[in-house]
Amino acid sequence: MVAGDGAMPLLAGIAVGLGAAAAWLTGQAIAESWRPVWQVLPSTVLLALADRFLDYALFGGSLLSGLAMLVTLGLVLILAFSGYRLRQVSKMVSQYPWLYRRAGPFLWRDIGG
Repeated sequence: MVAGDGAMPLLAGIAVGLGAAAAWLTGQAIAESWRPVWQVLPSTVLLALADRFLDYALFGGSLLSGLAMLVTLGLVLILAFSGYRLRQVSKMVSQYPWLYRRAGPFLWRDIGG
């Protein structure tokens, strides 16, 4: 079954949305298990490679395009690190409420001093 011309942007949007959601959830899962932030990097590189392969296999994109890979990796890294940091802040202020208070979406601060 071949998708019509109107369905192609919708399918590409779904693929990008799935890659973005996977990156966000990957960052949150790494933070949830108290693993260090550097572990986000290898996971996101694999996600970016998988996203480039899906673009190639489903939509005829370029598999070995360096610029497309850098853009994909940048987007995936931003989303994964954001998910990691938001989850980490949430865990710190909820598990140690006598020590820390939320100081914004990406920060916490000491209550005592």
